[in-house]
Amino acid sequence: MSTIDNMSVNAIRVLAADAVQKANSGHPGLPLGAAAVAYELWAKEMKHNPANPDWANRDRFILSGGHGSTLLYSLLHLFGYGLTKEDLMQFRQLDSLTPGHPEYRHTRGVEATTGPLGAGMAMAVGMAMAEAHLAAKFNKDGYDVVDHFTYVLGGDGCLMEGISSEAFSLAGTLGLSKLIVLYDSNKISIEGSTDIAFTEDVEGRMKAFGFQTLTVEDGNNLEEIGKAIRAAQAETTKPSFIICKTQIGFGCPAKQGKASAHGEPLGVDNVAAMKENLGWPSTEPFFVPDEVYANYKAISAEKAKDEEAWNKMFAEYCAKYPEMKKAWDDMFNLDIAKDLIDNEEFWAYDEKADATRNLSGIVLNRLKDYVPSLIGGAADLAPSTKTYMKDAGDFSKDNYAGRNLHFGVRELAMAAIGNGMTLHGLRAFVSTFFVFSD
Repeated sequence: MSTIDNMSVNAIRVLAADAVQKANSGHPGLPLGAAAVAYELWAKEMKHNPANPDWANRDRFILSGGHGSTLLYSLLHLFGYGLTKEDLMQFRQLDSLTPGHPEYRHTRGVEATTGPLGAGMAMAVGMAMAEAHLAAKFNKDGYDVVDHFTYVLGGDGCLMEGISSEAFSLAGTLGLSKLIVLYDSNKISIEGSTDIAFTEDVEGRMKAFGFQTLTVEDGNNLEEIGKAIRAAQAETTKPSFIICKTQIGFGCPAKQGKASAHGEPLGVDNVAAMKENLGWPSTEPFFVPDEVYANYKAISAEKAKDEEAWNKMFAEYCAKYPEMKKAWDDMFNLDIAKDLIDNEEFWAYDEKADATRNLSGIVLNRLKDYVPSLIGGAADLAPSTKTYMKDAGDFSKDNYAGRNLHFGVRELAMAAIGNGMTLHGLRAFVSTFFVFSD
């Protein structure tokens, strides 16, 4: 690892630890342990443009372990997403841009609100499904206008939650090769070693779901991390699961590898000891050397070139396929509902009484002709919930263009997957029996 890379990784750790310490509340363990994984991904492997966080063809990143939010906030600050050092100093304070868990539409660069463990994993599956659907709809030979990955980072708790198993089972069935899961495997939970409640063969389970599995033995080795991510990117038939073996609270001599690093401040003396142990040039809170900021700024400038190339390609695509440009605009038209208000044909219905689910089915089948981004389905109940869209095709490994989703009997994951697809820009609906909410 080069000196500047090492300092850039440690900057994430220092800012995260300082933010938690100043707030006297938070979770420093994950950010300290996973800093190198996050840096390698964001700096060298992930396609994103800090100057335009809404770029359509960016890679998506979800922090499923949302309690480790200072990892994400440190990245957003260092890469220049507009989050200031003062914002980091306001971590967990009322009305700040750095709440305890990441919040979508509140903090620039946050792709999904996360907190309940495992939910981010399922939302990532939804985002990968949306990417596959849009790619099938819009890509032409030589013009892959939709071509990006969905990355999700989470730990042992995310893998214990049932929602992740439901979602991964479906992801494997669908062959979502643009989904890459980064498993922060530190074998520690709040109550101690994961051995007290979690001893299964996680890799074996993921293989059974249909994932390619890769292992990074040293979660601080950037070269090893990058090699695994690139191998995941190269897989074109199945999603990938990267086991990153890390140490919770890495760098803090008194806390490294211990459960106490998970969800409480390290302590003023331990933060100072961490900085000394990491060779950090100052004990001043929130201090980052100029050369580190310069490194991140240079990386961000390079990242912007990906969007510049895409914009040029997309302009050529629109000129060659004007009908696709119109379809693209219609797909992402957020005012489509307003256009229906005065549409008398849409609102014309028989006066006779009917079951609400039958009427719902009629509405859905009308909406699909007006709203091209409408996509959804049921937890194996479409004939009963009347949520099947006629002549819209079935979404599957062989037909990502289909608009009818078959979730199987996976109600919880279904809801989160619908969230993920909606966050990606589609208009997703999901259905089951209301009584199942009990």
